[in-house]
Amino acid sequence: MAGKVFFGVSMSLDGFIAPDSPEELMGKQWMELQRWVFPLRFFRENLKLGKGGEEGRNNDIARETYERTGVSVMGKRMFDAGERMWPEEAPFHTPVFVVTHEKRDPWERPGGTTFHFVNDGIETALEQAREAAGDRDVRVAGGGETILEYLNAGLIDEFSIALSPVLFGAGIRLFEGVDASRIALEQVHAEHSPKVTHLTYSVRER
Repeated sequence: MAGKVFFGVSMSLDGFIAPDSPEELMGKQWMELQRWVFPLRFFRENLKLGKGGEEGRNNDIARETYERTGVSVMGKRMFDAGERMWPEEAPFHTPVFVVTHEKRDPWERPGGTTFHFVNDGIETALEQAREAAGDRDVRVAGGGETILEYLNAGLIDEFSIALSPVLFGAGIRLFEGVDASRIALEQVHAEHSPKVTHLTYSVRER
């Protein structure tokens, strides 16, 4: 049986998941938004940042998200930002399908990540991702516009938000332009920690 299609993001209390400009990634607000992730033992191991790090439930959630993911899908904006910032051994360690208009041969990185570039829409990218994932889950990694396209198309089964106690004021808002008339949510899990609150929802057609 095919796995689920899901996304998981960190979000500010006022609904933003990233700054407007890719150049602002790793800036002060972004670091505050993601501060629950950076100290985690799993995060440090996955990016080969050295031994040690925080354990506990946040670390377990980060590891569980990684382990359920058989394939990732992302938009060109996220790929362009990541191509500049990811280490040589990109942190996915799975196939990644990039939704883009750019024609480009697959880009293989050390550690098991290969980027495949899909030129004919989100449905085709998902079909290829499902085939590659087998019975594991497909993660729509981002960015916000790509997540919204999949959500509005009824192609998301579940999503998780790590709600951080941070205010952005401006940036990329996760649900800007969502077709609320078609989408109904059911909260299936909520878990609090001192740095972040994890919220998980199943998605169905309204």
